Amino acid sequence: MRHFDLSPLYRSTIGFDRLFTLLDQSEGVEGGLPGYPPYNIERTDENAYRISLAVAGFSEADLTIETRENTLTVSGAKQAKVGNDGKAVQVLHQGIAARSFERRFELADHVRVSGASLENGLLNIDLIREVPEAAKPRRIAIGHVAEPVAVKQAA
Repeated sequence: MRHFDLSPLYRSTIGFDRLFTLLDQSEGVEGGLPGYPPYNIERTDENAYRISLAVAGFSEADLTIETRENTLTVSGAKQAKVGNDGKAVQVLHQGIAARSFERRFELADHVRVSGASLENGLLNIDLIREVPEAAKPRRIAIGHVAEPVAVKQAA
């Protein structure tokens, strides 16, 4: 069993802290082959990220990307190959993986999917972190405290 130490990544990421925690906790729990399909998580800008999954052999029709609450789910199911005569193609040797998969990513608050593209066998999912103004840190000006006003009592 392999163990990956993700603690150095905690210091350099914004928005994926819970993702790395969940990866630590759920290592080996995933159904099927735990490392399939392999993926990268990149930081492309201050508030932009990209998840790249290696999905060689899958077409856009074979892939599904869904977001629900703070969970991004990517699944793939390969369709059976059909020849020109309408019959299923018989594969004599299959070296390219065509097994179904499902990958779940836990997204941080205020992170949303901005787009996806399939290019050269890589499924790229672009994410953007949009923090609302109410949740952003505010600078508080330091001012002088007003003198308490003395209350006159009626005689």
